[in-house]
Amino acid sequence: MHLIDNKFEGVLDKKTYIALGSFDGLHLGHMSLIQKCIQLSKQHNGSSMVYTFKNHPLTVVNPNIVPKLLMDNASKRETLQDVGIDILCLVEFNREVMQTTAENFVIELLTKYNMGGVVVGFNYRFGHKNQGDVSLLQKLAPKYNFMVEVMNPLDFNGELISSSRIRNLVEYGDITQANKMLSRPFMLSGEVIPGKQLGRILGYPTANIMVDERFVIPKPGVYYTKIRHNGKFYIGMTNVGYNPTVEFTTKINVETYILNFDKDIYGDEIQVFFIERIRDEVKFSSIEELVNQMKKDFEYVKDKKIEEI
Repeated sequence: MHLIDNKFEGVLDKKTYIALGSFDGLHLGHMSLIQKCIQLSKQHNGSSMVYTFKNHPLTVVNPNIVPKLLMDNASKRETLQDVGIDILCLVEFNREVMQTTAENFVIELLTKYNMGGVVVGFNYRFGHKNQGDVSLLQKLAPKYNFMVEVMNPLDFNGELISSSRIRNLVEYGDITQANKMLSRPFMLSGEVIPGKQLGRILGYPTANIMVDERFVIPKPGVYYTKIRHNGKFYIGMTNVGYNPTVEFTTKINVETYILNFDKDIYGDEIQVFFIERIRDEVKFSSIEELVNQMKKDFEYVKDKKIEEI
């Protein structure tokens, strides 16, 4: 997969068929749109492209209401490469982009990226003050000689699949339902940092990751997780919360006991894939009671299969 940005000044010989959107989380609705883009590119002997933003547009338009994100850019790149996208155009949304008129945006796609067609969702909007929509694309298509494919929304359990719906489920702790709408399980990544060593004292040493506040954090509780470190997967038991029994803190922690793992990984990055919520975070009446519950949590996850994601 070829990675470019809005400063790209090369020449694309083949026509590109471009999936347009923010694609936060790359949920099943997004993936159906992207698969259509790949299909069109093959039908017309062109290249498939995803055009999206490095940063959420609201970071520029109105920073006070920026939603928490479901997926980082590195994960987007990896997922899109895995599905066979030829080109990822990862654009910085800035004031210049914000002020581009809808028609000028289309002209830029045509001239800069040799666009042969676009694939968009039914509610896609673009251009200065969101002036552009699906009907404008369809109006401009014959004028500038490009194709427009509009994808209908997908639903799950009678409701539309959307990033906001998935975000709410993650925050509520319903990881199982959220994952059914995602192309891969919800994941947090971060650098392993020193903690209070409480897990080690309790017999379950944990890897604590630096929490990035730009991203959605699951509801406090204990989760069955899968951990990736240096390309290898492990089973994990992850606590999200405030350690109310041992040492209550006002700062949320994400700490994972990695099964069958005994390495010093401080400073390394790991990915924590949330598979299932096991229970709430509870303030136990004693350390002994906490340890007994941790043993039960361990029994629940210890025989899970280690499978790549």
